[in-house]
Amino acid sequence: MNHPTNVKKNARINVVLNQQAQGISTDDWLQTEEEKQTHDTLIRFEEQLKQYVGLDEVKRLVKEIYAWLYMNQRRELQGLKTNKQVLHMIFKGNPGTGKTTVARVIARFFHDMKVLSKGHFIEAERADLVGEYIGHTAQKTRDLIKQASGGVLFIDEAYSLARGGEKDFGKEAIDTLVKGMEDKLHDFILILAGYSKEMDHFLSLNPGLPSRFPITIDFPNYSTQELMEMIHGMARERDYQLSKDAEQLVRDHIKHIRVENEATFSNGRYMRNLIEKAVRHQAVRLMKYHLYERQALISLTAEDFKFYETHDKL
Repeated sequence: MNHPTNVKKNARINVVLNQQAQGISTDDWLQTEEEKQTHDTLIRFEEQLKQYVGLDEVKRLVKEIYAWLYMNQRRELQGLKTNKQVLHMIFKGNPGTGKTTVARVIARFFHDMKVLSKGHFIEAERADLVGEYIGHTAQKTRDLIKQASGGVLFIDEAYSLARGGEKDFGKEAIDTLVKGMEDKLHDFILILAGYSKEMDHFLSLNPGLPSRFPITIDFPNYSTQELMEMIHGMARERDYQLSKDAEQLVRDHIKHIRVENEATFSNGRYMRNLIEKAVRHQAVRLMKYHLYERQALISLTAEDFKFYETHDKL
């Protein structure tokens, strides 16, 4: 089986998440207490990432980048040449697959590794870049890049910048971003995110774009088991638990809904909506039957999970 990370001839790194990764833990190469203290930054970020379901290849990528940065430090001590790498990234996948969460973690990680001077995180969308008249878009985009100096600029649904065609101001935003990436090559990290198909089309419209983003991370939909882990975790955070009948009902529903809406399924967001809606239904049920004891208050039953209501969001 091919490794989920493919390094292409043009030095682009393509990462596919949620596939089984090898050697993610530091346990296999940090044995002594002294080594663990030396690499405390890596250990801390691995511990942070453990709290998230899936994302195995992001965990591996963080370890890989850490090793490269650390070896650069060791090379400097030996008087050897070192070079900076461009770390702009493309995140592709459906909503709720962890793209924004990973971008925030990466910002903190690169700050701790002294790649970014500030490590702050700025999240933007089309409206934050595109202006209303000629010249306005370029200024708004330059201002945003200036704000992102020393940190990460994360643009969600980046493909929307190319939707209006040649005469749309979105093209001006893209051109300004490209120039900003060249002028401030190592001053900030730009992450463009969006649906996989739309992002592929977006990148194809400008031949110069793909080469400026050496790291591409694909965020597939979570598996049924991973989504069940999420919903149990969300329930625990709120002091609830699913009954056996509720768990089976939700599992069967997830199996069906994942396949039926594969291209648009919102993963973690859908799980959050399910649990919050179930909590509201449970409250109504408990009031109706005057059930106020502890076990009743914490239990979510099959009766509390009602699917396909008009306000459901996939």
